[in-house]
Amino acid sequence: MSLYFILLIGSIAFPLLLSFDKKLHFYTQWKYVLPSILIVAAFYILCDVYMTKWGVWGFNPKYVSNISFFKLPLEEWLFFIIIPYASIFLHEAFILYFPHIRVGDRLSKYLTISIIVVLALILVLHYDKIYTVYIFSTLILALLLALFDKSGIMPGYYITFLLILIPFFIVNALLTGSFIESEVVWYNDNENLGIRVFTIPIEDFGYAFSLMLFNLLLIRRFEKIY
Repeated sequence: MSLYFILLIGSIAFPLLLSFDKKLHFYTQWKYVLPSILIVAAFYILCDVYMTKWGVWGFNPKYVSNISFFKLPLEEWLFFIIIPYASIFLHEAFILYFPHIRVGDRLSKYLTISIIVVLALILVLHYDKIYTVYIFSTLILALLLALFDKSGIMPGYYITFLLILIPFFIVNALLTGSFIESEVVWYNDNENLGIRVFTIPIEDFGYAFSLMLFNLLLIRRFEKIY
């Protein structure tokens, strides 16, 4: 069993087990959550295929399985199902048990606008870096959609994302080479800002933020439909 696969199993084990918690009943939300995960995953996997093809990042065969599709190891495909599921579960559980811990609506709006402006400036200054442009463009799009969304996700999400960062940091630090001999996933620093937190490219935090936010926005849409 590859290291990447072990990290994925560790990420999903408790969220999946606790999905049947008597108060949360997260399994009853699967009809909204699973379609959302698959739709968002399709976009990110397509981009992943091209980023790998262009040499923006790649995978160390020492830490992944021999099974691959479109030059992406099986674990990378599973990443876009398992990590969003675990993160959405954490978000929903926190909102249920601590509904009043959130930033104010006005602060949330100003914070969102400020982040969009900063990201736009970075894009102008670093338009030649593929990974930076990809991540910050998708993050801007997610934030713009959230800005005009009426379901009120952002005040709570700004708090829950801080919690999501804890397991994210552990998993991604290992994937990018912290605490192990070499990286599971390597990055071409010519295509990013070259700023790392431990071994994690700074763009990866925006990657996680947009990946989860797109899912939450889509889940709320499905809840209205069904």
